Formats: sequence, structure tokens, C-alpha cells
Amino acid sequence: MCLAIPSKIVEINDQMAVIDVDGVRRECSLLMLEEPQIGEYVIVHAGFAIHKIDEQTAMESLQILKEAALFMEQD
Repeated sequence: MCLAIPSKIVEINDQMAVIDVDGVRRECSLLMLEEPQIGEYVIVHAGFAIHKIDEQTAMESLQILKEAALFMEQD
């Protein structure tokens, strides 16, 4: 099973990006996206940004993931 976490593109260098998820940054490839832009949200799998998503969907998904993590900590 794969868990897709929305990530924000904060830097682009050629076909690589620095993405941010709640303050955690890492690199990923942009080879699978058309015209990626800084500030866009993407879904990343195996080091590749594979799909763009809108900011509202990204924020909703991140909130659900945070709530699930809190639930797991309480259990």
C-alpha cells in the first residue's frame, strides 16, 4: 500500500524540486509533470512527483493525516 502525502514545491533546479511537507524538506524528480511551478502541490511516489493537486485538496488531505496520526498516538 502507498500513502500519498501532498507536498509543496518550494524550489526547482532543472528537473529536480525541493518539496516541503509541514517543514520537512526533501528532493524529488519533476520528470513526470508538465510545467511544474514553485508553490504548486504535488503527490510524490518513489522520489517522483506524479500528480499536481490544488491547494485546498492538499490542505484537507494534510489535516486528515494529522488527525489520523493523533488518533494513532492516543491508542
